[in-house]
Amino acid sequence: MEFIQSFFGLIEDLTWGWALIPFLVIIGVFFTVVTGFVQFRFFTRMFRVLSSKNQTGDPNAISAREALLLSVGGRVGGGNIAGVAVAITLGGPGAVFWMWAVALVGMCTSLIECSLAQLYKRSEGDGTYRGGPARSIIHGLGKDYRWLAVLYAVCLIASFAFGFNAFQGNTVAGAAEESLGIGRLWTGIGLTAVTGLIVFGGIHRIAKVADVIVPIMAVGYIAMALLVILLNITEVPGAIYTIVANAFGLEEAVGGGMGAALAQGLRRGLFSNEAGLGSAPNVAATADVRHPISQGITQSFSVFIDTIIICTCTALIILLGDVYTPGDEGVDGIVLTQQSLVSHLGGWTSYFLTLAILLFAFSSIIYNYYLGENALTSMTGNTAAIQVLRVLVMGVVFLGATAPGATAVFFFSDPLMGILAVVNLLALMMLFPTAKRILDDFKEQVGAGVARPILDPDKFADLDIDRTAWTGKDPDAD
Repeated sequence: MEFIQSFFGLIEDLTWGWALIPFLVIIGVFFTVVTGFVQFRFFTRMFRVLSSKNQTGDPNAISAREALLLSVGGRVGGGNIAGVAVAITLGGPGAVFWMWAVALVGMCTSLIECSLAQLYKRSEGDGTYRGGPARSIIHGLGKDYRWLAVLYAVCLIASFAFGFNAFQGNTVAGAAEESLGIGRLWTGIGLTAVTGLIVFGGIHRIAKVADVIVPIMAVGYIAMALLVILLNITEVPGAIYTIVANAFGLEEAVGGGMGAALAQGLRRGLFSNEAGLGSAPNVAATADVRHPISQGITQSFSVFIDTIIICTCTALIILLGDVYTPGDEGVDGIVLTQQSLVSHLGGWTSYFLTLAILLFAFSSIIYNYYLGENALTSMTGNTAAIQVLRVLVMGVVFLGATAPGATAVFFFSDPLMGILAVVNLLALMMLFPTAKRILDDFKEQVGAGVARPILDPDKFADLDIDRTAWTGKDPDAD
């Protein structure tokens, strides 16, 4: 066992500890420059997904908004509450600035990877679709690269469906026990039952649940943060100045100064928004849209919501309070956020934050499950295998909730996510010329005055795309 742990520790050092974070940032900057800063050019279009008019009319299909909320439910989690607090504790307030910076370039990376997932998606014949990096590799790079798709799929299943779901189950049970006094066994039973009810309902039920849970948890948390901001409105400019000054070493809150802020901000930001890690494209591909870039823009918005909005809310709750002391690592993580919220609004907010954590963690569980299911179907179409995966995920959630020490078994999660990200980024670089082609097609239609561009598959006859998924017809036409 010690040898296995050392082996995975080496993998983590070679990915997250050495090259992966700079690689993610450099690729994000490259995509941003070459695409002409597309995430900013089409920023106002991102909000169209919130309108009911932006649907294709198929009642069986997953809408762009449902896909957005499912991906937000997966991205938003402990990283937005505990992760931001850890970044500020270890890197100082300046870490928040670098979280913003990595999110702005990550918006473009997410746009590219999710657009490719849409382009190469496959119709299931019932109004739903499946896609993601594994299918993009198989149909975009060819069968000679199938081994790379299999490596990606195995890492995704092991890290997200199993490892991270064990941790999420542990998070839910721990929060319920600490604040509500509910035993881990009862939380585990209830969480496992609800998880089974949802995942056995398939992507439709998963999307419908996310459509309800995510707005409640996100809007509720943002509303609480806005209340804190309004009560401390005169101190907000000072907090923003502190963030920027620490980011560039004009003020030093922790040892390491600007270097610590940069390292913690980039790392926590990438872990939070997942741009470039190859997870969100699996969900993005489920949406029924007129053009792949449309969903790419929508998923870019998901990164904006995760980091620029929700992570900033957490940062201001902490920095506007009197609990955080620069250089003091005695109070960090969720405790720092919780105590800061209590200092602003009173003890009742600890229960509110517990509820937020429960909803964040639960939305992540169903998101992580779907990533695993989608990865499995890229390797085999055996429905029995999917049923086995559902049962195993329920078991993992129960194990994580009831036996907190058992989460140590899933030490391989972060290293495998590192491999996952490397595979995804290599595929993105090889497929970028194709992404640029469909982006240029989208820009051309927008420039010609087309309000809602449509992908014409005849223009891309050389690509292995599913003609039943992309017909080139306007779904609203008679």
